[in-house]
Amino acid sequence: MRNFASNGHIAALVTILIWGTTFISTKLLLIDFTPIEILFFRFVLGFVVLLIIFPYRMKLQHKKHELLFICAGLCGVTLYYLLENIALTMTLASNVGVISGMVPFSTALLTMLFLKDESLKGNFFAGFAMAMMGIFLISYNGTANFQINPLGDILAIAATVVWAAYSVLTKKISSYGYHTIQTTRKVFLYGLILMLPALFLSDFKLGLNRFTSPVNLFNFLFLGIGASALCFVTWNMAVSKLGAIKTSVYIYMVPVITVVTSMIVLKEQLTKLSALGILLTLAGLVVSEAKLNFKKKGRLESRMVK
Repeated sequence: MRNFASNGHIAALVTILIWGTTFISTKLLLIDFTPIEILFFRFVLGFVVLLIIFPYRMKLQHKKHELLFICAGLCGVTLYYLLENIALTMTLASNVGVISGMVPFSTALLTMLFLKDESLKGNFFAGFAMAMMGIFLISYNGTANFQINPLGDILAIAATVVWAAYSVLTKKISSYGYHTIQTTRKVFLYGLILMLPALFLSDFKLGLNRFTSPVNLFNFLFLGIGASALCFVTWNMAVSKLGAIKTSVYIYMVPVITVVTSMIVLKEQLTKLSALGILLTLAGLVVSEAKLNFKKKGRLESRMVK
């Protein structure tokens, strides 16, 4: 059981380490591509890669499971990224960064409402408070002004709820015993299908000549193979092994990785507030995870006594 959980932690950590650096690739691609084009092309590439790796057709156990995959594709691929991208055009990126830290809390609420197989106590909320304070300090470190942009901020909040719903759906799907690559591939397929209306409503164009640029090609390979195909599989694995709540806590690390990557790649300076924010965020992660581990350990010890 301990090795099983350890594999889940490794999968979650690998996922977050990659997702925390995707902003650089996205920023570079925005020179030649629109947000919706980046979103569509990266998931097409991710779908093709997963199809090549595991080309076997999925056989559903029940027809009603199809609805779960449709909802997962809508939430985890289409709605989450569209809401986040639109929010970034209406509010400060720092606002979105802080609001994204609410994902674990949103996941906890939805998990308790719909799955009822994971419980919470005080340490989770203490860790959440510490992490949110840390993320706030990282985002507003003296280089950004605090502004409230109602519509953009509401869309960012909606994105956190949508991702929480995706995590809950993933946990539910994993209980049926389907292969993780097959489930991820099916989620990508529905996400791409449900994305089509947005493509027609936007200024989308194929423009395949843009892929001849080595910079564009490399960044799409990173986003499509690494951040999409690999990371969605590892995230789904982590959720199936650790649970939706425990896995979502790793989201706290995204702004930390972003700051460190900015220092290395973009040569940005680390401010004192950012350093303090990093420490608080990591402390919040440790407190939240320690709480859940301790509770599980207590149950095991109780069984041994009996």
